[in-house]
Amino acid sequence: MSKRFLFLLPVLFSCSSSQKISQRDVVSAQKLVGVEFSKTEQQTMLGYLGQNRAGYDSMRKIHVDYDVAPASYFDPRPDHFKQKIREGTSNWKLPDQVTLPERDADIAFLSVAELGTLLKSGKLSSLRLTKIYLERLKRFDTLKAVVTITETLALQQAAAADAEIAEGMYRGPLHGIPYGIKDLFAVPGYPTTWGAEPYEKQVINETATVVKKLEAAGAVLVAKLVSGALARGDVWFGGRTSNPWDLTQGASGSSAGSASATAAGLVAFSIGTETLGSILAPSSRCGATGLRPTFGAVSRGGAMALSWSMDKAGPICRTAQDCAIVFQVIKGSEGSSEKDRSVVDYPWGFKPPADLKGYKIGYFKKLFDQDTGRTSAANKAMLETMKSLGAELHEINVPDSVYFNAFDIILRAEAGSFFDELVREHRDRLLSEQDDGSRANSLRQSRFISAVEYLQAYRHRKVLIEKFNRILSPYDFVVGPENGRNLSLITNLTGHPAIALPSGFDKRGRPTSVMLLGNLYDEGPMLEAAYLLQQATEHEEKHPAMFLK
Repeated sequence: MSKRFLFLLPVLFSCSSSQKISQRDVVSAQKLVGVEFSKTEQQTMLGYLGQNRAGYDSMRKIHVDYDVAPASYFDPRPDHFKQKIREGTSNWKLPDQVTLPERDADIAFLSVAELGTLLKSGKLSSLRLTKIYLERLKRFDTLKAVVTITETLALQQAAAADAEIAEGMYRGPLHGIPYGIKDLFAVPGYPTTWGAEPYEKQVINETATVVKKLEAAGAVLVAKLVSGALARGDVWFGGRTSNPWDLTQGASGSSAGSASATAAGLVAFSIGTETLGSILAPSSRCGATGLRPTFGAVSRGGAMALSWSMDKAGPICRTAQDCAIVFQVIKGSEGSSEKDRSVVDYPWGFKPPADLKGYKIGYFKKLFDQDTGRTSAANKAMLETMKSLGAELHEINVPDSVYFNAFDIILRAEAGSFFDELVREHRDRLLSEQDDGSRANSLRQSRFISAVEYLQAYRHRKVLIEKFNRILSPYDFVVGPENGRNLSLITNLTGHPAIALPSGFDKRGRPTSVMLLGNLYDEGPMLEAAYLLQQATEHEEKHPAMFLK
């Protein structure tokens, strides 16, 4: 199937310009947008409304490929923005010596940094490591974290990596490292299903930019991992992806497969995407370390769009150190062939100091005080760990806004545009979830979002950007609780980077997490602090017992 998707089903409905719009239609439509016009005004606008619908009809006659974005691009930078430039070469803090474990399961749970050292030294081959992960991907299919195992490609890439390393052509810490990618990204010769029944057999014969960058670094693709249907939740056409710490519980947001597979030791690291929490939430649920970079830091070329102005791609790993290593490889544009015009190339660095004394750190004290549930004890312990590392925490507050409920309008309107043909052809009815909160229902109702209100939401978004930047910019990074009120919503709208960091376990033995937030185009301090916190704790070194086999 080509990237034009070969939409063979007939168009089941359309709005024909021959259908006359009546004054009664206008009266009913007013209720959807909360306005009221006089009878004379209603009658006057009928001609314009007919012209509008004729315009809709003319656009619908022409298919637009999935990789065509609107000719307008979201810019997260506030007024008078000054980027914080961090010069110099990164120091990945790679270990000099790593002992090769005897058991395959123990090898599978090593970090990227540790595996890279073993591969570079010749103590471990990429082919053996790849076969370990391929076997685990097949054996632990009860997680429902995997859509497609790319075994043929993986074995070819692993053999090539071993040959290059043996010849002294070492490409860096990801050379020979097996990984998985969320099944929103195109890989030639393999299905790109978007987790949804209408696209279960879709093949897009191009290589996503992120995949190209990882190939250039010598990484080995072993699997395409589950995306919740059309990037919503943890339910896809194969069922529900499970949390490896509690198989009765779903893995949460739509990067469910990436977080679950990484936490269960089925891949060394993975790539996820986030629009409103789909890297942070499943990473927190599954006990992984997930980095959501600045909007525009990582190309989305060759990936499904949910919201052109909010989608972000980033790594889900076992450690913050690994996230930094992977981020260095995938960030930035592909060059002149780049399809994602929102990508910003900018310098950054990862150079962890001895402690946290040199950072100016903000924290959302009220949010931590309000979080009295299952994560409360772990939150307090993590804040104490930060203080023991020399951190001085400055209290800050979430910006006030009465508009939070309106911002989802942006996501739903943009998703409705991308999936326009799906809805008009009624193929949204093929999705397994059809309840009030389903993606299918969200796409259907998007047809009734007013363009005026969509743009008004953007204007309020601009106000929020200015407010949040004034709060965050004086600090190197800030810390908040896993479930901090509106934090994920705010920062996905403003484009700021964040990382979900394991902080401990609740009384039922399920992972807890805290969130670190950084400045725009400045992931370094946040990642360095996360690295120091993981050096001082052992949360990321613990793994779900049922997968330690």
